[in-house]
Amino acid sequence: MDLILWRHADAEDGVPDEARRLTAKGRRQAQKMATWLSEQLSGDCTVLVSPAVRTRETAAAFTENGVIEKAVSTAATPQGVLKAAGWPDGKGTVMVVGHQPTLGATAALALTGEAAAWSLKKGAIWWLAHDKDGVRVKAVITPGIL
Repeated sequence: MDLILWRHADAEDGVPDEARRLTAKGRRQAQKMATWLSEQLSGDCTVLVSPAVRTRETAAAFTENGVIEKAVSTAATPQGVLKAAGWPDGKGTVMVVGHQPTLGATAALALTGEAAAWSLKKGAIWWLAHDKDGVRVKAVITPGIL
């Protein structure tokens, strides 16, 4: 199974939090990452998206078929994210478009067995894989690298 953790791109400040939209910079970040992801992925990918506007806009740069999933919302837990994704024994590729600090803690939990305060920059992805040989990191990419 492959698990891609994608933090939403740069968003406006404001309240309510769930209604914050991407900035122009955020739209550029999301498009850069979506293009890179499309070039890397072969086959189908299930995309789980937080209900927040900024995550839906980020995911929309990649697909119109994202599944809105409360388990990856701003109130998500690392354990809940991994369960929703089916990690580690699921099949295929699952992308989670969500929020920090949850996604950083989710990466830590998936890799080490313990949630920790790891950071994902805005628009960044952590791509993890689990197979018969265990867990490995396939990529860590930020929009600034592309």
